[in-house]
Amino acid sequence: MSREGRLLVIKSVHTLIWLFYNVVIFYLLFAVIINKIDIWVWICIGLVVLEGLVLLAFKMFCPLTIIARKYSDSTKANFDIFLPDWLAKYNKLIYTSIFGIAIMILVYRITHP
Repeated sequence: MSREGRLLVIKSVHTLIWLFYNVVIFYLLFAVIINKIDIWVWICIGLVVLEGLVLLAFKMFCPLTIIARKYSDSTKANFDIFLPDWLAKYNKLIYTSIFGIAIMILVYRITHP
């Protein structure tokens, strides 16, 4: 497979994982807003924490980004994923903020039944 083909596969997988985590984070936010604290809320938190640990282990880079770097010399933030450049650049900040808001709402829901 060519370099471009390998990069395309990585970008596709990376985008699918990103979409999955969007569902996870927005389900978490929705669930705490409507006060539906169930097992799925805790699974979502576990998944996001696991993702955070992976990022910490790889010095705040997704392992797919590191692999994709072998197949591209691009300096764009979105060279390894099908996202607009601005979203790829600020992805961690945006989604960490949404996650933090969801956790704050969850703490409030738990402490104020």
